[in-house]
Amino acid sequence: MSKALGKTALGDARGIVVSAPSSGSGKTIVTLGLLRALADHGRGVVSAKVGPDYIDPRFHEASSGRVCFNLDGWAMRPGLMRALVETATGDAELAVVEGVMGLFDGSESGHGSTADVAAALGLPVIFVLDVRTQGQSAAAVIKGFATFREDCRIGGVILNRIGSPRHADMIRHVVEDMGVPVVGAVPNMPSLDVPSRHLGLVQAAEHPDLEAFLRQAAKLVEESVDLERLADIAEPFAIADAPAEAIPPLGQRIAVGLDRAFGFAYPHLLEAWRRAGSEILPFSPLADEAPDERADAVFLPGGYPELHAGLLSGNHAFKDGMRAAAGHGALVYGECGGFMVLGEALIDADGERHEMAGLLPLGTSFATRKLHLGYRYLRHDGVLPLPQGLRGHEFHYSTVEWQGDGDTLFTASDSAGRDMGATGLRRGNVMGSYAHIIDIEAAP
Repeated sequence: MSKALGKTALGDARGIVVSAPSSGSGKTIVTLGLLRALADHGRGVVSAKVGPDYIDPRFHEASSGRVCFNLDGWAMRPGLMRALVETATGDAELAVVEGVMGLFDGSESGHGSTADVAAALGLPVIFVLDVRTQGQSAAAVIKGFATFREDCRIGGVILNRIGSPRHADMIRHVVEDMGVPVVGAVPNMPSLDVPSRHLGLVQAAEHPDLEAFLRQAAKLVEESVDLERLADIAEPFAIADAPAEAIPPLGQRIAVGLDRAFGFAYPHLLEAWRRAGSEILPFSPLADEAPDERADAVFLPGGYPELHAGLLSGNHAFKDGMRAAAGHGALVYGECGGFMVLGEALIDADGERHEMAGLLPLGTSFATRKLHLGYRYLRHDGVLPLPQGLRGHEFHYSTVEWQGDGDTLFTASDSAGRDMGATGLRRGNVMGSYAHIIDIEAAP
């Protein structure tokens, strides 16, 4: 595949993008199996995940043994994506980038799709097609996706959830007659389905036997995918834009809540803060740990605090430590679930009220559910030590039950630029919102 003019190859690593026609096609299980099987074969394999996803990357890391970064075609500047690729692939031989949703699905305008990311990275797509209910018609689906955009090439196909070798051969012949290689035919394995909850799959740390699950996925892929042919299809990264730094740190010493209730912190942010010279000081609210007393900033990420509200309510060392940090002048910042816990109370799905840190005049409810989902342009008036224009996303079901006196943190608009008004809350040096920040807004 010829690279676009002006693109520069990055290092020795080669890559593929694993995508599908839609969510539910099985691309995550195939990706996890590929990562573990390639690693078992001695390949230096790394991975990335397209889009604003906190859960799949932790499964990637367990499978490959390496940090998985997100690559977001809407929320990230191209230069940041290049910097993340350079960091992730420094000593790697092969990179596997898992897409999000269907190949061409992105924001409301379509921008930020997996196809956009594949084109920006200069990588071929391995197309995972669920053929449980199809025969030769699968070829028409593949042809449509392969010809929809000239800048996005399908380098190979994996037929997923086949019923039998005969079923696979029937489809393989007609697909390869079009000039598209079929690199695998994976049998249907219901035992590899991963449980899900309201924000996606259960977290990797909560899987009852993650290692056995990953070994089974690797065995399935190794027996049904031509790994050498797949590696031959991979191509060098080629990106036009110069590297760009991520969001600057919130402070010099940043206490970060990290556990099963607060696991939604983007690795690219934490790594960028470390590179900028900040010290990251993890603590576990679930273990009733207080933020480090030396911290001049406290970051409470999103996650699933509503599943642990009773425990968090009784964790007085954690709550007292949060109040002490705020009282000592540390910047206290919460996103989504972290924002909820900074409030006065959290009402769980059963309608029970649980007292939270009480640092913001806010009550949130998971009993009153409404889906809030989408990319966000965010702007603040200088209260955060970050550029005033930011990009992020929002994904939650909880709602604000009440909100007292306090200043607004952000003004927001959606991915189409429609005004969404004020969002978030600030009281002195304590602030937060439902939005997850990903990158700064690119200069015009």
